[in-house]
Amino acid sequence: MAQIVSATPSRSAQVTAQQIFRLIHREMQAVEEEFEHQARTNIQIIAHIGRYLHQTGGKRVRPALLILAAKIFGEEVDHDVIKMATVMEFLHTATLVHDDVIDGAETRRGRQAVSSQWGNETAVLMGDWLYMTAFETALQQRSLAVLDALTEATRKMTEGELIQLTLIGNIKITEEQHLDIVSRKTGFLFSASSRVGGIMRGATEEERDALASYGLNLGIAFQLVDDLLDFTSDMSKLGKPVLNDLREGKVTLPLIRLLRQNPEFAPIVRAAMDEPAGETRRAKEVLAILDEYGELDRARNEAYAYAARAQEALLIFPDNPYRRALTDIAQFIVERDR
Repeated sequence: MAQIVSATPSRSAQVTAQQIFRLIHREMQAVEEEFEHQARTNIQIIAHIGRYLHQTGGKRVRPALLILAAKIFGEEVDHDVIKMATVMEFLHTATLVHDDVIDGAETRRGRQAVSSQWGNETAVLMGDWLYMTAFETALQQRSLAVLDALTEATRKMTEGELIQLTLIGNIKITEEQHLDIVSRKTGFLFSASSRVGGIMRGATEEERDALASYGLNLGIAFQLVDDLLDFTSDMSKLGKPVLNDLREGKVTLPLIRLLRQNPEFAPIVRAAMDEPAGETRRAKEVLAILDEYGELDRARNEAYAYAARAQEALLIFPDNPYRRALTDIAQFIVERDR
């Protein structure tokens, strides 16, 4: 029986991450090589930005999910699995490039955002190129099931971004609306990554659905922690300014719950959103209130609950190192500090 994550951390998230990636080190190295290979082109600007994005790195959680899901069904994976894992990273990278344009972000992962360095027009087109390259690679599989998973995830992500844009600065956003955005913007690509890993190895429909459920719940947990880190982390760890979501008018779970129970804090939250660039006095007041009322802890507990649901979805599979690694990823995600 797998150990289900609880709100009490059982081990270091850093150790867990190292263990997980050591298990698939060879495959993840192949993903890095495939990323570099797919980003090669004789169009100089695309090749240059592609190298920049590759060097910027990232957690590579989505390709890791696909590889681990595939390896549940057998130790050896072929190059097609590596290519599809790289497709997931391309899709994710495309969303980040576009998101930075929409948000007017200056930095990403501690470096200048593509839009900041090359301009919005170039960034939008680069994001489009990444999307199209990803789908061109996926088409080589000649699998409708794979394409269905990717097109659904891409559509849901776009819908999530559009819904979020309509709610920017709206302090009356509901918990249900926020979780819908989280599911669309983050959950569905995690879900597709896990599902496609199973599809590539001939998983049954029940097994594909279980992997998709695992990924969806894991993605929601991941984003809830990301939202929390915007309040609790620092720029050296996060790679972007803290309290950034608040300044951009994005009202996330801790604030939604605080304002639902204590609407008298709405003017302070609004003042924090309207603070000039570089000023954080009002934002820090909001942070202190969230901490005092326990909303940061409650939001983390919500992330733990989604991570536990993700782990429960894996219980239909035989116990093996790869199922255990997927279980451990849920622990890593809710305990991370960056």
